[in-house]
Amino acid sequence: MNPRPFDSTAEAVPAAATKIFGERLDMAIGYHRLLAQVASVRGFIGPKEVGRLWSRHILNCAVVSEALAAGISVADIGSGAGLPGVALAIARPDLNITLIEPLLKRSTFLREVVDELGLDNVTVVRGRAEEQGKSLFDATTSRAVAPLGKLVGWSLPLVKVGGSMVAMKGSTVGEELKRDAAQIKKAGGGKAEIFTVGQTLLDEPTTVISIARLR
Repeated sequence: MNPRPFDSTAEAVPAAATKIFGERLDMAIGYHRLLAQVASVRGFIGPKEVGRLWSRHILNCAVVSEALAAGISVADIGSGAGLPGVALAIARPDLNITLIEPLLKRSTFLREVVDELGLDNVTVVRGRAEEQGKSLFDATTSRAVAPLGKLVGWSLPLVKVGGSMVAMKGSTVGEELKRDAAQIKKAGGGKAEIFTVGQTLLDEPTTVISIARLR
């Protein structure tokens, strides 16, 4: 992958990383290195983000695992550089995660990450969410992919009835929920819950919305 030299002093490994990743911390450090050395060079991570990959990206994605049941199948939609999918796969080896990414360069990077880290609970699929089959997964995840109304149309069809989509969102997610209620209902969505994860681990917990698929 021809990585550039990595400045290991750019951001120390936070104590929370040990709590979140446990025995797989070395794998998480390897992923941090690939994001810093490779993803940033290829333009998947902004240069200003390299110095805060742990705090702003890896850890706040990994804590989404708090919203996912044990041993389920998960589709990470629009996975990009692997956030949150790869971070979740490292933190939760019990999850069976499929990274769905339409762009060739990014899906190639994801395969390189999976191979180098030995993530045997991850599959990479190059394609769009709407091109996949129906009712394939117990849950979906996503981060900064699309407005909620559009996102439910991509996510919920992939989820089995009784499963849910879990999306990382910002502070205005409540407004999105009200605005896009009709689209959520049309996509088969039921009860929506907005909550935070990582409250005991992170200075800034992650806000997520979970929407169940009813039909």
